[in-house]
Amino acid sequence: MLPDFTQFAATLEGFAPLLLRGVWVTVQLALLSVLLGLAFGLLGACAKLSRVMAWRFCGQLYTTLIRGVPDLLLMLLMFYGVQTGLSRLTQRVGWAYIDIDPFSAGVLTLGFIYGAYFTETFRGALLAVPRGQLQAGKALGMTATQSFAYVVFPQMMRLALPGLGNNWMVLLKATALVSIIGLADLVKVAQVAGKSSGQMLSFLLLAALIYLVLSSASNAGLRALARRYGPPVQEASR
Repeated sequence: MLPDFTQFAATLEGFAPLLLRGVWVTVQLALLSVLLGLAFGLLGACAKLSRVMAWRFCGQLYTTLIRGVPDLLLMLLMFYGVQTGLSRLTQRVGWAYIDIDPFSAGVLTLGFIYGAYFTETFRGALLAVPRGQLQAGKALGMTATQSFAYVVFPQMMRLALPGLGNNWMVLLKATALVSIIGLADLVKVAQVAGKSSGQMLSFLLLAALIYLVLSSASNAGLRALARRYGPPVQEASR
């Protein structure tokens, strides 16, 4: 049965402020998670390309475990597992109870999960940068850190941009998973509004439309970045 959009429009007015807060929480969650994921990804890529076997093992273990377990299960394991561990620790040392709020847990979990995917993106981009670029930086008197920061890193980011954009789109939609641990994001707010008004389908369709708008805006921004900073595309000879 199709929803009554006339009745829904009247109901929406009362829930509009709640929905806007849910959208803002979702956007904040996605942005902070992607920043944390980029940090994890860069560290993971450096670990997997390290000459030290222990670092390579840690990087491989990280990407294998994270990419092999469903995101929803990881979300629940990390949220309840970390909370349980902190509770036991505070009881042993006599500290006050520490409660992890859903927003912080969501940012940490999504950043950690998608850091594994960013790791592979960065690793492939780093391997695509000629090793001579690092040696050229050293020949100019740069330290290894300076050569990486000013010579290798900008080239790596250009090559990684398409993969990073794809991962961002997936992460944006994955923010809906955080509603299961109680965060009042867009999906959670739509569920609450739908149950309260008896128009669940209408509010879920609205949430889907909002995600589509956010994804479309992200696509437009990513295309602009690709045109400005992405690797040049050579036209095929006729």
